[in-house]
Amino acid sequence: MKTEMLEGLMERAATWPVEAQAELLRSALDIELRYLGVYPLSDDDRAALSRSEKDVRQGRYATDPEVAALFARYRG
Repeated sequence: MKTEMLEGLMERAATWPVEAQAELLRSALDIELRYLGVYPLSDDDRAALSRSEKDVRQGRYATDPEVAALFARYRG
């Protein structure tokens, strides 16, 4: 029963606007991560992780006091 409902939803979702399909995809990936611990990385994700790795290796990261000051600034 649930599989049939899911298949029907996916067929209908194929006719949704692109923005709605993207929202459904993000939601499904969040659910998958929560239940299975799996998150497929996109090319953008991989690029961001690569940039972060380079920043850390070159010592370009915020110190604990800098992070605390930023949070304090936006918390008001």
